[in-house]
Amino acid sequence: MEGAPITVVLADDDAGYLASLRELIDRQPELVVVATATNGLEAVELVDKLRPDAAVIDLHMPLLDGASAIAKLRKDHPSLCLIALTGDTDRRLHRAVAQAGADAVLEKSAMVEALIDRLTKARAA
Repeated sequence: MEGAPITVVLADDDAGYLASLRELIDRQPELVVVATATNGLEAVELVDKLRPDAAVIDLHMPLLDGASAIAKLRKDHPSLCLIALTGDTDRRLHRAVAQAGADAVLEKSAMVEALIDRLTKARAA
């Protein structure tokens, strides 16, 4: 639907980081956070239920790690824009997550601008 905001589910087990990320995304007129999750299993359930345009998922979370959540979501929702977040600089992990289906793997330390740019293109992907 043209003109409608891009809907996003956020998942991170760090409540403070999650709140900050939500605030940042909610400031963008073309984006709207429809739900947040604090573990990978909850993230998958929310995406299944809400069918957002995009999901931003931390790789290191309880119950279901972000890489496994991304692999499941890619299989179940092939057109979903999936962004992996990590504080981990291990390039092997980044490649593995990309192969699992992430559209982008962003390091938390340098991701704000790249995340906003990628999410605003979610519908075109």
